[in-house]
Amino acid sequence: MFIGHYAVAFAAKRAVPAVSLGTLFLAAQLIDGLWPLFLLLGLEHVEIAPGDTAFTPLRFVDYPITHSLLMCAVWAVLLGAAYYLVRRYRAGAMMVGALVMSHWVLDFVTHRPDLPLYPGGRAYAGLGLWNSVPATLAIEGAMFVGGLSLYLAATRARDRTGVVALWGLVLVLLAAYLGAAFGPPAPSPQAVAWSGLLGWLTVLWGYWIDRHRTALHAPAPSA
Repeated sequence: MFIGHYAVAFAAKRAVPAVSLGTLFLAAQLIDGLWPLFLLLGLEHVEIAPGDTAFTPLRFVDYPITHSLLMCAVWAVLLGAAYYLVRRYRAGAMMVGALVMSHWVLDFVTHRPDLPLYPGGRAYAGLGLWNSVPATLAIEGAMFVGGLSLYLAATRARDRTGVVALWGLVLVLLAAYLGAAFGPPAPSPQAVAWSGLLGWLTVLWGYWIDRHRTALHAPAPSA
């Protein structure tokens, strides 16, 4: 799942309009943002294996620190608690934690059974949506359109930047998604890790967008 994670972040803005889109992106993509760091440290591992699933050439060998169910819950609690300590906004903190957990749920749908339930365990989960390219594109595409539509209904642009920045991000996300789906495999796991770190830029982009759009029913300033 890639644009599906952004879809739930976009959609969440309608429920917690006081939370910045950048924060929502951070929560929804935290697991994939940390994963490249652990790859580069040699604590988690991925292989380039075209055909492992129909949709992606990546074989996720082990990633218990970032992608196990237990550790995902830990990351969710940590980020949600950190948000609450800074902003004192209970609904926002709960949404932040829920978005972190949503990452594992969506990965559970797409991945083959390679998601560990806890570090060191031998039980793995995954429904394997990635075994079908058409089904993956249809489901994730529908999610993205739905999430973006909810975001558009919940906000309006304050200026031209609020329009250009948003649609620029949408185009970048779609280009990256289609490139990963239909482009050549990455040359090495290290290349996967370094390119994965670029995902942090979308968090900053989200904060930029939020500064130029107004939430229609925000009870407090964005955070």
